[in-house]
Amino acid sequence: MAIFLDRDGTINVEVNYLHQPELVQLEATVGVAIARLNRANMPVVVVTNQSGIARGFYDAAAMHRVHARISELLHPFGAHIDAWYFCPHHPAVTGSCLCRKPGTQMLADAARDLKLDLRQCWMVGDKLLDVQAGINAGCRAILVTTGYGAVDQTLVPDQTPVVGSLLEAVNIILAASAGNNATQTAQTSVV
Repeated sequence: MAIFLDRDGTINVEVNYLHQPELVQLEATVGVAIARLNRANMPVVVVTNQSGIARGFYDAAAMHRVHARISELLHPFGAHIDAWYFCPHHPAVTGSCLCRKPGTQMLADAARDLKLDLRQCWMVGDKLLDVQAGINAGCRAILVTTGYGAVDQTLVPDQTPVVGSLLEAVNIILAASAGNNATQTAQTSVV
């Protein structure tokens, strides 16, 4: 099991085309939320559309500096990101691709690299396209109302939880995981 997280508006405060590390601010409770996932031994994988690269607003090196800053800000919480995947494309500039969410290539690549069963994973993001990417890949999905989530919350499928923060999403994920572990233990005991 792994937890896929969108970046902008989910982990960090939304700044359009963020590429300056000094502008990075974590959303409230993100450090605590990711630390809880880390302590539960659930890999945390960022999957982020970065169309600013395709549009020439910044390059991959600038994006990596933003990722390094996010990691620095998570460190005091004892939190870390296990892997980062990004889509540098935009259909209007580079043509269509399989990696741009709601496409699933980033999640599929992570599943291959980290040996994950996507049916056991979760996708958390602040946009309908994040939820769609998760569902398209076979994951369970949660929408957070940070970032653009307040706007997109009426658009997600009815069964998709909508919560106010990443910490609330993590609480759902950990509760579901505890329930699955209890069910597996009960089944093992019966056998």
